Amino acid sequence: MRSKVTIVGAGNVGATAAQRVFDRGYADVVLVDIVEGLPQGKALDMLESGPVLGSDALAFGSNGYGDTAGSDVVVVTSGIARKPGMSRDDLLLTNMRIVSSVVEEVAGHSPGCILLVVTNPLDAMAQRAYELSGFPKNRVVGMAGILDTARFRSFVAAELNVSVDAVSAFVLGGHGDTMVPVIGSAFVGGTPLSKLLPSERIDEIVQRTRDGGAEIVNLLKTGSAFYAPSAAIAQMVESILFDKKEILPCTAYLEGEYGIDGLYVGVPVKLGAGGVEEIIEFDLTEDEDAALRRSAAAVRELVDVMARASEAN
Repeated sequence: MRSKVTIVGAGNVGATAAQRVFDRGYADVVLVDIVEGLPQGKALDMLESGPVLGSDALAFGSNGYGDTAGSDVVVVTSGIARKPGMSRDDLLLTNMRIVSSVVEEVAGHSPGCILLVVTNPLDAMAQRAYELSGFPKNRVVGMAGILDTARFRSFVAAELNVSVDAVSAFVLGGHGDTMVPVIGSAFVGGTPLSKLLPSERIDEIVQRTRDGGAEIVNLLKTGSAFYAPSAAIAQMVESILFDKKEILPCTAYLEGEYGIDGLYVGVPVKLGAGGVEEIIEFDLTEDEDAALRRSAAAVRELVDVMARASEAN
């Protein structure tokens, strides 16, 4: 029996993630969006690719949540991108309302699912989903670290002209300007990155990683990244559905780990059938630890803004 994966939001990220899951054939996919015809059309297009790809999975499109009932994993990509003249708080509160509405529907129709949050600002939206869903912390997880780490690994591999498979690294912290590429745990073919590149060049690669999303936005002019984010989503879905227990950098709820309490922040986790089955703690340098705490503080600011807005309503 195939698993069932719902993806809320039929934009570029959501639809491409749905396609990646459908292509593999291990799960039926439900694509949900408020725009009439959009999820239905994209899902039908996916379904008709099945004979070419050898996928017997089913794909459905819907403007409601009835078809999502009993989903094993629900991916939340719905929300708006920041527009010219829009403050960070405006974006935060608008997407908070969207995510809140989605989570209420999802929790009612699929009370046993694992929630995978992608909407930005990602760490704060994961926190909101956790608080509103009533789910245990292990069943609400955010996608960010895999994407940020993939960017870092790509840049390092290109710099050293090696396979991406040779590059081992983790990017922790919030998904934004304060993310923390952990240089002390970055290796290329078993050799520490710090022995292969001068610190100045590593700093440049770190900054490019932090600016990775903005670099793509500037090149596209309209729109933002979706190929790499959707690949990260698919990796997380597979690790959950196949109980692979991969060690992946994900946004997870911390209760004292890394000295952070009561907050969603990107850290290495063991991701399996139970969702976040373990927070993996490894040694950080003093600078890395301080950077992670600063990143967590930036996430806390967003969470506090949401809390005040909720109280005002």
